[in-house]
Amino acid sequence: MNPLGMNPLEVLRTRRSVPSRALSEPGPAPDELEALLAAAIRVPDHGKLTPWRALLIRGDTRRQFGELLAQIHQRKEPDLAPAQLAKDRERYNFAPLIVAVIARIDALHAKIPAQEQMLSAGYVAYNLLLGAQALGFGAQILTGWAAYDRDVAALLGLRENESVVAFVHIGTSREPAPERQRPELDDVVSELRLPA
Repeated sequence: MNPLGMNPLEVLRTRRSVPSRALSEPGPAPDELEALLAAAIRVPDHGKLTPWRALLIRGDTRRQFGELLAQIHQRKEPDLAPAQLAKDRERYNFAPLIVAVIARIDALHAKIPAQEQMLSAGYVAYNLLLGAQALGFGAQILTGWAAYDRDVAALLGLRENESVVAFVHIGTSREPAPERQRPELDDVVSELRLPA
């Protein structure tokens, strides 16, 4: 029982992604950002490997990053539509803060499977989403082609064993977060019944 009378699952029950285009200033203040990051890294981490890190993208770096992404994309796909290049350029200009969650996987670890390491990194991204909302901000997890491209990985300074799990866009929502249809529990939850 929650002594304050509040539903302790409320942050999960009301969780919604705010489209990055609907995010703007202000972002988290320095003390809020530090608290958010410190809370976000409290994730299951089998073997205490810390198989993740966070890379902050903010200020004018957002615009520069978008411009370089467009250049990479155009070089790889010369016939790409101008609208797609514009999307590459603008995608990181809305939210004042983008946190790139980077997985750093030891694929040859003797005890901890790569999947568990990747899940741990994913938990960091999700904690950022939940934590931002708990602080009153909007947030959205995005990937897109850039998350999987090795030239973009080089631009971000990633090592060979590192990859982008998510770009978490965080800012102030300019409009209410949209709700969407959620699955019915009966459609996604069942009980294991073993033969007698």
